[in-house]
Amino acid sequence: MWTEEARATAEAQESGIRNKSSSSSQIPVVGVVTEDDEAQGVFKPVDFNHVIKLLEETDKDGLEEKQLKFVKKLVQCYQNGLPLRDLAQIFKILNLCAGKIKNQPRFVESAYDIIKLCGLPFLKKKVSDEITYAEDTANSIALLGDLMKIPSSELRIQICKCIVDFYHAEPPKKHIPGYQQASSSYKIQMAEVGGLAKTMVQSMTLLENQLVEKLWVLKVLQHLSTSEVNCTIMMKAQAASGLCTHLNDPDPSGQLLFRSSEILWNLLEKSSKEEVIQQLSNLECLLALKEVFKNLFMRGFSHYDRQLRNDILVITTIIAQNPEAPMIECGFTKDLILFATFNEVKSQNLLVKGLKLSNSYEDFELKKLLFNIIVILCKDLPTVQLLIDGKVILALFTYVKKPEKQKIIHWSAAQHEELQLHAIATLSSVAPLLIEEYMSCQGNARVLAFLEWCESEDPFFSHGNSFHGSGGRGNKFAQMRYSLRLLRAMVYLEDETVNKDLCEKETIQQMIGIFKNIISKPNEKEEAILLEIQSDILFILSGLCENHIQRKEIFGTEGVDIVLHVMKTDPRKLQSGLGYNVLLFSTLDSIWCCILGCYPSEDYFLEKEGIFLLLDLLALNQKKFCNLILGIMVEFCDNPKTAAHVNAWQGKKDQTAASLLIKLWRKEEKELGVKRDKNGKIIDTKKPLFTSFQEEQKIIPLPANCPSIAVMDVSENIRAKIYAILGKLDFENLPGLSAEDFVTLCIIHRYLDFKIQATHKQRELANKSWENFLARTSNAKTLKKAKRLQEKAIEASRYHKRPQNAIFHQTDIKGLNTTVPSGGVVTVESTPARLVGGPLADTDIALKKLPIRGGALQRVKAVKIVDAPKKSIPT
Repeated sequence: MWTEEARATAEAQESGIRNKSSSSSQIPVVGVVTEDDEAQGVFKPVDFNHVIKLLEETDKDGLEEKQLKFVKKLVQCYQNGLPLRDLAQIFKILNLCAGKIKNQPRFVESAYDIIKLCGLPFLKKKVSDEITYAEDTANSIALLGDLMKIPSSELRIQICKCIVDFYHAEPPKKHIPGYQQASSSYKIQMAEVGGLAKTMVQSMTLLENQLVEKLWVLKVLQHLSTSEVNCTIMMKAQAASGLCTHLNDPDPSGQLLFRSSEILWNLLEKSSKEEVIQQLSNLECLLALKEVFKNLFMRGFSHYDRQLRNDILVITTIIAQNPEAPMIECGFTKDLILFATFNEVKSQNLLVKGLKLSNSYEDFELKKLLFNIIVILCKDLPTVQLLIDGKVILALFTYVKKPEKQKIIHWSAAQHEELQLHAIATLSSVAPLLIEEYMSCQGNARVLAFLEWCESEDPFFSHGNSFHGSGGRGNKFAQMRYSLRLLRAMVYLEDETVNKDLCEKETIQQMIGIFKNIISKPNEKEEAILLEIQSDILFILSGLCENHIQRKEIFGTEGVDIVLHVMKTDPRKLQSGLGYNVLLFSTLDSIWCCILGCYPSEDYFLEKEGIFLLLDLLALNQKKFCNLILGIMVEFCDNPKTAAHVNAWQGKKDQTAASLLIKLWRKEEKELGVKRDKNGKIIDTKKPLFTSFQEEQKIIPLPANCPSIAVMDVSENIRAKIYAILGKLDFENLPGLSAEDFVTLCIIHRYLDFKIQATHKQRELANKSWENFLARTSNAKTLKKAKRLQEKAIEASRYHKRPQNAIFHQTDIKGLNTTVPSGGVVTVESTPARLVGGPLADTDIALKKLPIRGGALQRVKAVKIVDAPKKSIPT
C-alpha cells in the first residue's frame, strides 16, 4: 500500500506544492518506482482503496485531472506484469474508468492503458496463487467482454488484441524477484471459466457496420473456438447462425469469410453438432451460404479461394443431412446439381457459361464433394424432380465406360479412376429413385458392358489409392465391386421392368460366368474384396430368380455348382472376419430363391450331395445359420428323394440327422427356458411348450398388421421347423437315437397337439360362458346376483375424481333388466330431436321405417313413437 508519507507527497504535488530538493533522499512520486527498485524489479506498494475512493468521488474542481494522473501513475507501476493478488483491484479501477467514459471521454485513454496491461504476463508469488485467485481472475477477464459495449473503436480493438495475446504468451520483460509467471494456459482457462466467449459473441451485434472492429472480434472468436468449453458457450449464444447470416457482408480483405468459416468448423467439431446444424438450418443462413459458394465457384481462381469454396461446401453438406433444412426452398439444391453435372452435360445456364474445372487438387476435391452431396440430397424425395431436370443419371453414366485409347481426358489417370468409382457409388444411391431415367439411359446395358470389360484381360493399371479404390490396386476389382453394388440396388427394387430387361440381356449367365472366373483364379491378397463380389453376385441371382421358374431353369446346373463350391468352404474360415459369413448367408439365400421349386435343379443338388453339405453346416451349431438351413431343409423335404439323403447322412462320431435335429431341439428349449426334468420329460403338463420369456411377457396391445407374439414364437425359434422335418420323415425308423432322444422325439411328435391345446382352452371358456348365460336367463336369483356383481364391477372401474366444471354423462339405462355389457356409451342431450328422429328412433323398438329425404333422418308422422329411454350413442 502507499505509505502516509507518500500520500502526503502526492497530495502536495497535486495542490501545486513542489519539492525543490534534488537530493537523493527525495520521497518518490506516487506509484513511481525508484531507479534502484526498478533495477531490482520490485513493485512499489499501492493504496488501491485510496485510488478507488478517489475515482468514486464526483463534483469537485480539478477532480478529473487528479483522477487521470493517479490512474496513469498506477499503470506505470505494472509495466512488467500484473500480480494475481492485485488483479481484482486493478479491474475494479478499470470498471470505474469505463463508467466515466460516457460523460468524461478522457477516461478512454485510462481504460485503454489498463486493458493494455492485461496483455502482459500474470504473475504469482506463490504456487497456490493460481488457485487462490482463480475466481477473481475469471471475473476480471470476463469484464473485458462487457467493456465491448463501450462505443470506442480504439478501446474495442485493444480489448481484442489483449485477448489474442492470451494465446501468444511472452515471458516478462524483466525478472522480478519473488514472482514467477503464471502458466501459459492460465489466462485461457480463466477465460473459459468466466464465460468470455459469450460476451464476445454478443458483441458482434454491436458491430454491424464497423468492419475493422468486427474482424478483430472474429479473430478473437477464432482463437476462443479452439476450446471445446468455449465452443459450447458460443453455440448456446447462437454464434453459428449469427456468423453464417453475415458471411456475405462486404470485406475487401476476405478475412471475414475465412475466419467465420473456420469458427463454424470448430463449432461443428467441438460442440453439439446437432445443435449447430439446427441453428444453420434456416432460410437466411442457407441463402448466405448459397451466395458465398456461388461467388467462390464462379469468381474464385486463387488457391485460397478454392480451398475456402470447398470448406463452405463441406459445411453445406453437413447441414444438408438435416431433413428439415430448406435446401430446395432456397434454391441451393438446384444450383448444386447444376455445378455437379455441367462438365458432363452441356447447360445453357448463365451460372456455368464459360466455366471449366481444372485438374488441380482443389477442383478434384470439389468434384468428389459434389458427388457426395448429391447422395445426401437424394434422401429428400422432393429432390427427385430436380435430379431428373439436372440429368444427373446421364452425367454419372459418362464415367461408367472402359477407358478409350488416344482420347484426351480432362483428369489425370488416377483422378479419373477415383471419380469413376465415386460416380458408380453415387449411382447406387440415385438410380433406384429414378428408374425411368435409368432405363432411358440404357443403364442395365451400360453396367453389363462395363462388367464385361472388368472381367476381360485388357491391360489396366489402376492406382487404388482412394477410399473407393481400396483393394483394387493393379486390377479392376474395385470397378467390378461398385458395378455389382449398383446392379444389386436395382435388382432389389423388385421392379419387373428392370429385372426382365436384365434377364433378356443374359445377366444370369454373365453373373455365373464372373463367379466361376473368380473362383478359378484364387487371390489371397485381395480375398476380402473378392468375397464381397461373390456375395453380391449371389444376391443379384437370388433377386432375379425368386418366384420365376424359367429363370431358375436358366440358373440351372452351372448355378448349382457355384453354390456347392461355396458350401464346401473350410468352416474355420467363417471366423476369419474377411466376409465368409456374408458369403454363406447369400449362398443359403440363393438355394432358397434359385434352386427350390425347380425340380431339375433340386435333383441335381441332391445328386451332388447338397443335403449332406447342408447338414454339415447345421452340425457346426452356429445359431445364426440354423434357422435358415432348417427352413431350406423343410422345403427340400417336399421332394420325395430327400428323405433317403437325410437318413444316409452321418456326422462326427457317426451322428445321424435325426439325432442332430433332436439335439438342436433340446438346445433350443434350454435357451428358451422350457421346463424339463433331467431325463427330458415334461414337468408342467398344462404348459408343455411354454418358455420363460412367455411367462414373463406382459400383455402388449399390437396393431392389426403386426404378427402376434405366438406367431413370432413359431417363426423365430427352430422347434416348428424341426417338427416339420421329422414329420416329413414320419417320426419312424429314425436311426442312431439314444433313450433320451426317444423321450424328446415323443415331445416333438406331439408339438402340434400341444400348440392346439390353447384353442381347446378357449372353447372351454366359451362353453362355460354360455352355461352361465343360460343360468341367468332361467333363474331369477342367479340373474339378480350377476346384476349386483356387474354393477359393483362397473362402479369400481369408474374414475371418482372429477375435474372442475366437468359435465357428467350418465351411461346406465335405468330399469334395464340385462347383464350383457352395453359398452362405453354417452347420452347426447343437445342434439335436436328432428335430426335423429327422437329417442330410439332408428331401432326395432320404435317399429318404424326411416325414409331418406336428402339429408338428416326425419321422423315418420304415421308411426307412433313409444316412450323409451333416451337414445345413447356409443363412444
